[in-house]
Amino acid sequence: MSDGKQHFKVCFCWSRVFKVRGAEKPEDIEKVFESYSVNGIMSIDNLISFLEKEQQEVNVTKEAQNIFNSLKHLNVVHRRGLTLEAFFRYLIGENNFAHQSKVHQNMDAPLAHYYIHTGHNSYLTGNQLSSDCSTEPIKKALKKGVRVIELDLWPNTTKKDIDVCHGGTLTTPVKLSKCLRAIKEVAFSVSEYPVILTFEDHLHPYPDLQEKVAEMVKRTFGSMLFIPKSEMDEFPSPNKLKNKILISTKQPPNDGPESDNKVPPQRGHSKNELDTQEIQIEEGHEDEDEDEVPKYRDLIAIHAAKHKRGMENFGNHGSSNKVGRLSMNEQALEDTVAVIEHGHQLIRFTQRNILRVYPKGTRIDSSNYDPLIAWMRGAQMVAFNMQGYGRYLWMMQGFFRANGGCGYVKKPDFLLSPDGACDEVFNSMSLPVKKILKVKIYMGEGWRADFHFRHFDYFSPPDFYVRVGIAGIPADTCEMRKTEIINDQWIPIWNHDEQFEFPLRVPELALLRIDVKDHDPSGGDEFAGQTCLPVSELRTGIRCVPLYNHRGDVYKSVKLLMRFDFTL
Repeated sequence: MSDGKQHFKVCFCWSRVFKVRGAEKPEDIEKVFESYSVNGIMSIDNLISFLEKEQQEVNVTKEAQNIFNSLKHLNVVHRRGLTLEAFFRYLIGENNFAHQSKVHQNMDAPLAHYYIHTGHNSYLTGNQLSSDCSTEPIKKALKKGVRVIELDLWPNTTKKDIDVCHGGTLTTPVKLSKCLRAIKEVAFSVSEYPVILTFEDHLHPYPDLQEKVAEMVKRTFGSMLFIPKSEMDEFPSPNKLKNKILISTKQPPNDGPESDNKVPPQRGHSKNELDTQEIQIEEGHEDEDEDEVPKYRDLIAIHAAKHKRGMENFGNHGSSNKVGRLSMNEQALEDTVAVIEHGHQLIRFTQRNILRVYPKGTRIDSSNYDPLIAWMRGAQMVAFNMQGYGRYLWMMQGFFRANGGCGYVKKPDFLLSPDGACDEVFNSMSLPVKKILKVKIYMGEGWRADFHFRHFDYFSPPDFYVRVGIAGIPADTCEMRKTEIINDQWIPIWNHDEQFEFPLRVPELALLRIDVKDHDPSGGDEFAGQTCLPVSELRTGIRCVPLYNHRGDVYKSVKLLMRFDFTL
């Protein structure tokens, strides 16, 4: 690349030459700068006006000064203010992201009032049948804000130690001790809010191994471990459980009056084959001396027991005030919500208790399901295979970018209403439009820095276009809409007045889906980046939108410059 041109050699005697955009800015950005500048300089007072009027921010004096300070090292700031280049660098930079980057929701409500970022078979590196088990996917999940880690516990071949693996498959095991050390290492590296370890316990025939688990857990986590001092009739809040680790599993058999009704899973049978309609009730525990090693059942914070009274009893547990957890696979959930009254009961149940949904057993490729079906019914733990990729995983990752990416997102108020009526879920088409989201795409950049110059097209620069759409309740969900194709440009700019409008009845559960593709007239268009953003967290005005790859890892340089506005 030289003199603003890029050469693509077609054969030894012929090359194609393309003009490459350099300092060109979108026309609308230049117009906005002109409106808030004098003689090509935007003073700090003018920047404050821009932040208040265009970005609709408040109390911005300190932020305006921080913007100035953040740009000084780029040598694009005039002593009297921002040049166009400095203003553009701010707009496309990390101080202007489209979503809020700090925890801002009330974190003092019970755990049952939050969606919790949850993994499924967190130790698997690939498919459910033959992939390796490792600590790496566990650490990767925690570093991405996942707060619920699932471990399947099995006796090893000698019956003297504990392995973690997917039972009845060809997955290679990893030692439990390694998993626990890995969890301790990174549990709170990106979020200080509690980590919940769900043990799928296949050690019931070996009580000595269960006691060994207790020793490992206590020795590894020490004071980080949360053990209730008494029976709980309400879950603690995320704030009260900061930097704590909770264990959730079934009560061991032959260790209490309820044990006669329990059937321990047999080796070779996946938990997905078990009764998916069981309700798992949490129990409290007696206080333990800090220096003693507690018994296995005593370290359990969320103690699970089966309940087989049927869907008609959801939310009605007799005189018991103990909070509990329901666990069912995606198919059982779909069957349940097909009956409207059962859907109401689920919502009432999740106002005090925890509902965990996990992928059905046929998803051996580690694919995932539509999480909105579960979120709409108040399910807190929507367990996903984090090692895969695809639209539903992107939605999950985008949903938990909310609230600073801490792994806990407050449920909408309508899911906490005592009557569980929830027109937002069951009668959404009759609701009025609450907001109209308006989206405009200005430009994109960063592909030339992050990709080989022949990655998209061997003989020319890429032909990019952007698609946007909404995933939410059925009344809000819409197909992806696309911009025009910008041919032969690494830095596509859309200098037109096109904007996309999305009427929203329940913006609290709406996700803005965005992806970029390279148009290929000879075949399928090629993926060039994606993201999902919670509509409720969008910052209005002109904003920078970082893009992510197939697996949900953020690109170093690739981003879009967009505008978001709300009406009504």
